[in-house]
Amino acid sequence: MDTTLRDGEQTTGVSFTRSEKLSIFKLLVEELHVPRVEVTSARVSAGEFETVRRICDWAARNGHLDKVEVLGFIDGGASNEWVAATGARCVNVLCKGSERHCRGQLKKTPKEHVIDTIANIRDARARGLRVNLYLEDWSNGMKDSPDYVMYFMDRIRSEEIERFMLPDTLGILDPYDTFDFVKRMVKTYPELRFDFHAHNDYDLAISNLFAALKVGASGVHCTINGLGERAGNASLSSAIAVIHDMLHLKTGIDESKINRVSSIIESYSGVAIPPNKPIIGEYVFTQCAGVHADGDSKDNLYSSDLAPERFGRTREYALGKLSGKANIRKNLEALGLELSEENIQKVTQRITELGDKKEIVTQEDLPFIVADVVKHGKGEDKIKLINYQLSLTRGLRPTAIVKVEINGKEYMESSVGDGQYDAFMKALRKIYKGQRRKDFPVLTDYMVNIPRGGKTDALVQTTIHWQYHDHMIKTIGLDPDQTESAIKATLKMLNIIEEYN
Repeated sequence: MDTTLRDGEQTTGVSFTRSEKLSIFKLLVEELHVPRVEVTSARVSAGEFETVRRICDWAARNGHLDKVEVLGFIDGGASNEWVAATGARCVNVLCKGSERHCRGQLKKTPKEHVIDTIANIRDARARGLRVNLYLEDWSNGMKDSPDYVMYFMDRIRSEEIERFMLPDTLGILDPYDTFDFVKRMVKTYPELRFDFHAHNDYDLAISNLFAALKVGASGVHCTINGLGERAGNASLSSAIAVIHDMLHLKTGIDESKINRVSSIIESYSGVAIPPNKPIIGEYVFTQCAGVHADGDSKDNLYSSDLAPERFGRTREYALGKLSGKANIRKNLEALGLELSEENIQKVTQRITELGDKKEIVTQEDLPFIVADVVKHGKGEDKIKLINYQLSLTRGLRPTAIVKVEINGKEYMESSVGDGQYDAFMKALRKIYKGQRRKDFPVLTDYMVNIPRGGKTDALVQTTIHWQYHDHMIKTIGLDPDQTESAIKATLKMLNIIEEYN
């Protein structure tokens, strides 16, 4: 079950719009083929009611209504009424899985809570709703009050409940406890179906999920990108890899769509995916060490079952001081460039020098490094920045005057902008669209980083993504001045697109 829309939205600062929620639901059920989706908590707001009603309406028309689940509460039937009115047909009732929560939060005895829970379940069934049951704080219940858990289960087990859901609400379990506690539930109640719901407070969510499935849990709960309250939930991407590869179980999830869906949810949520996050992080299929690239070339010696192609990705080979000739050769092959061993050695040496200076080298930089090294620094760039002047005056918009040389011909333009770099870019657009009658790329992303430990004179690294016709281009500039680093990245882009013209 995916609970991105309910538990994932409890991430600090995350609130999906109505259209985003419907979009996410469609992605989950139609692209990933997730069999169950928990879309919200009952009685949140009038706006949320309309959102769930809209999801249910679409789901009913497209054969997915049985996949919609809503968290409900023991509140005299009010949640059940709310869920039924949205058009949903399944309620996940939240009861107390530890005696401490039962007595401390509800101020009820275990017997009173059992009576209330049974009444709520029967009310839901009378309204035509399927029922799953969350045992909130079950992990602490098993640690501190296992007799309470078993008392509660003994009295509730005969009710019409499809799944008993075992949450590690505060993320306090380790895999050994998870194994023991889930095993006790499965062995004591073999006729029942149990889900495990992990939280990641100790970074053990996936390990605990693994242990729960290993010992007989029927289902697990995940979120896209591990979104969730505090440290988040079990990440669906990691869970799928572990389930398929290590437990050798089937889920029906389409692995090839995981990276695409994760990227969309990253955009909707505003929560960036860490670059080293397994499966979906930017760096996880990038080899840095040259010895790894060499091994891959000879017999895929550094490959595993986690092939990037499974997840809609490709393996990359980083360029830097650790690269070695094998990494360089892999990137040259990707660009269709052929060099002699002597020239590969020269290019490797130049990239190593740049790496020692903390310069980041991208695959797009390689043709220019090759030109610089192989042609002995004759300067073969088709586009050169001859001069520019930027001015910033209080009360006036920034201005830029830019002169460039393109294929031996000089062009000059001026412009104003919302900032110095914006003015510079507008002047360039005038040159391309006005004087040259050429299309100009669209800037799609702009990121500025300062190296760790930076001082007042630290280098600024500007990474810019561009869209040019069907081409996605990424360029990087490095300079102590932020605007100058952006201009360097822009100049690299101009030389790249010139190759397409």
